[in-house]
Amino acid sequence: MKYRKIFLAISVVACVLSIGLTLTKGLNLGVDFTGGLVLQLGFDKPVDVAQVRSSLSGIGQGNATIQAFNDKDVMLRFQAQDDNVRKQVLAALKKDIGNYKILSIDKIGPVVGKELRGQAAYSLLLALAGILLYMAYRFRFRFGAAAVLSLMHDVIIMLGVYSLTGKEVSVTFIAAILTVAGYSLNDSIVVLDRIRENWGSVKQKGIIALVDNSVNQTLSRTINTSVTTLLPVISMWLFGGEVISNFAFAFLIGIGVGTYSSVYIASSLLAEWYLRSPKY
Repeated sequence: MKYRKIFLAISVVACVLSIGLTLTKGLNLGVDFTGGLVLQLGFDKPVDVAQVRSSLSGIGQGNATIQAFNDKDVMLRFQAQDDNVRKQVLAALKKDIGNYKILSIDKIGPVVGKELRGQAAYSLLLALAGILLYMAYRFRFRFGAAAVLSLMHDVIIMLGVYSLTGKEVSVTFIAAILTVAGYSLNDSIVVLDRIRENWGSVKQKGIIALVDNSVNQTLSRTINTSVTTLLPVISMWLFGGEVISNFAFAFLIGIGVGTYSSVYIASSLLAEWYLRSPKY
């Protein structure tokens, strides 16, 4: 807690930069949010997803979503709606894999993409509101507000990192954000619950010493949990292929930022709030 103002300042700057990047540079929205082309193909011989992705990577479409229905039928989703892209894709697949039948061709319009963006935003806001209500009921309102502000900090920085790196934002990214929110909340609750357990000594020790002790009492658990979670996530990021690695990248950033916010942000916000308004 001695350095809480420094960490809070760093987080404020990081959030401002992330919001600025998101508003100016924007996000690389995937086909789910922008609309695009959906192809369903039936090959004459068995084919796996790796073969299809390898073929598409050769024409710069390696980030397409590929779903296998059986050993011969696959569904492909592309962000572009251009007929030239469709022709390139079909020609590359025929050359690299073999003959196929076109089972269906669909285009996702921008209206559907706009609806999905709205639904994703609503799901995130509902999750945050539910967390605040539960924390306010289970602990105190200030504890819930500190946890929710910490989660908003995590989400904003994740969006900033995705804007900076140009990684594709898809429906799986929204799933990753909600999962990371639950993971980060779990860590924050452990810290805040220990603060609540030690709250009886706040008048004797002072809020800063109480929060310091509470964080230290849970620090080994936080580090051990984060490290053991990071190991499989790093493996997925390095060896999971383009789609899974993009999904794992969100987890990687989220776990790092979530662990940081649980230790430095949620507890610091609670301490600063108490110092400025100690009376409940």
